[in-house]
Amino acid sequence: MTREKAIETIKEFPQEFELEELFERLLFVDKVEKGLEQIKNGETVSHDKVRTMIQQWKKLNGQS
Repeated sequence: MTREKAIETIKEFPQEFELEELFERLLFVDKVEKGLEQIKNGETVSHDKVRTMIQQWKKLNGQS
């Protein structure tokens, strides 16, 4: 996250706010930015691949 993005996020808050709310928002914005960057770089997993991975995980853990 850039300093500018953090400042922009802070400016969206009211004059009085809980520090925890700001922390949660900054984490959210950071994760969204990272996710968008991953999409841009083609670092994604298809829905079908995720379903296959979940099924394999369930089999390994004795679930059906």
